[in-house]
Amino acid sequence: MAIIRTYRLDEKNELQFREAWYQQFDDEELGQFVINHGTVGHMSKTNEVQDVKAERADELFAGFLATCAEDGFAEIPTEEQSWVIVQYALKTVEGTERDRYMEKKATEALTGHLAWRGLGTVESSDFAPRKLNIRVLSPAPKLAVAAVKVCIRDAKLDFTKMSVGTAPYDNLEAVKMVHPMPAKPFSLS
Repeated sequence: MAIIRTYRLDEKNELQFREAWYQQFDDEELGQFVINHGTVGHMSKTNEVQDVKAERADELFAGFLATCAEDGFAEIPTEEQSWVIVQYALKTVEGTERDRYMEKKATEALTGHLAWRGLGTVESSDFAPRKLNIRVLSPAPKLAVAAVKVCIRDAKLDFTKMSVGTAPYDNLEAVKMVHPMPAKPFSLS
């Protein structure tokens, strides 16, 4: 499922987003073409076109891109985005079965919560000694950090063991803690 994400600053200097994707289900010939849009950081609105063949989806993608360009929307290159690292302290060096369950639940919760608000995508997760790191690529890291805190609480995950850091795309080692405050050293390893 390919997704095209575009952004622009509106007249109020708020970041807006539009994204589109085509999705087919279980080897069916027809699928759905979806356009999701809104203000970054707020729940988006979605329009769907049902019973679309792949060839028609290509035409809809082309029309979507043309409309986005006319309205001043453009893709933000990956290298112009930032990393938001959600980190959990673990009780053991490798993590327990409960920690692996938490990784799955946190990753799923963050994926949906951030995507429907145009705040970014969960790119990966891994276990380091005594840590779980979930990496999010975001065009709006400050808004994404606020959304992460809301999402983790709503998902009823342990908020007290979570730290959040941000880093520029091209320098993940420069990650700085932004939650909780006051900031402490933040390491991915």
